[in-house]
Amino acid sequence: MNFTSRLIKLFATLLITIQITGCANSPNDPLEGYNRQVFYFNEALDTVVIKPAAHTYHDLVPDVIQTMVSNFFGNIADVWIAFNNFLQGRGDEGFSDVSRIIINTFAGIGGLIDVASDAGLPKHNQDLGQTFGVWGAPPGPYFVIPVLGPSTIRDTIAAPADYWYGDPITYISNDSVAWGAVILRGISTRAKLIDASSVIDDAAIDRYEFIRDAFLQRRHHLIHDRERREEQWETVDTDNTSQKEKDRQTDTQIWLPSGEIKPPSSPVEKTAETTTSVAMETTTPEPAAKTAFATETEYITGSILEKNELEPALKPAPAETIALIH
Repeated sequence: MNFTSRLIKLFATLLITIQITGCANSPNDPLEGYNRQVFYFNEALDTVVIKPAAHTYHDLVPDVIQTMVSNFFGNIADVWIAFNNFLQGRGDEGFSDVSRIIINTFAGIGGLIDVASDAGLPKHNQDLGQTFGVWGAPPGPYFVIPVLGPSTIRDTIAAPADYWYGDPITYISNDSVAWGAVILRGISTRAKLIDASSVIDDAAIDRYEFIRDAFLQRRHHLIHDRERREEQWETVDTDNTSQKEKDRQTDTQIWLPSGEIKPPSSPVEKTAETTTSVAMETTTPEPAAKTAFATETEYITGSILEKNELEPALKPAPAETIALIH
């Protein structure tokens, strides 16, 4: 074995070592050596081919047409999004996506106009990688796919289904039309990200790390957003239960004519009150005989009036008054 062969093998070994241990600073990116190389390739491809085409599309095509193209491809994507929502057990969002497809296809002229969003049916974002995440599959290391861009090992495994089986465009029999639709969709998507890419250029010291961290955070949010929503609903339900308990306690309080609040009587107090009431009933003298001019009707009417005059004083004060006092 000559010196040149040994040097080549040593260099290859060093490259493999760098690729495996290139991300000692980030536990989510153990393949940083490989990922950076693919990232630089994708950046060069974007700079030379994709970005100029997106700028031309953005500058020459009217905004209305751009919106229609984006809506059309978004309506197609809702088919796969609805399927993944059902797989994740999100039936309400799945039926919402199906409703979006029906409304936008018929009322939105084939999906060119997003009528469903104005009707209160928001667009969702689901794919098979998120479905695997909801099912409990870990994301695995960060992984950059050539041409396609940022991903994870879990999302990379799901990518063939997302990009081939789950994309209605791939079912077009005419290859020229299918590839034309794929290219148009890619340029349209890239045109919407022109402003975002300029912000990254201005804000990021290391563009690779910025995109990596932002991607991982967003994917984590998309997968675990339902858990956060359920926790929020549990918090709201707890607050409502507490309020109902407060209302129940308020209903059991006794309101005195003076405005003071007497807590509910204990069993001993209730027994004492009952004994006192019985004693008063047995010892209270009968009312004096009615006079000759006081008829039975007048006596009953007078008793009712007396009772009605006392009742307002015995009723609890309005809630607004109590809140103002406290």
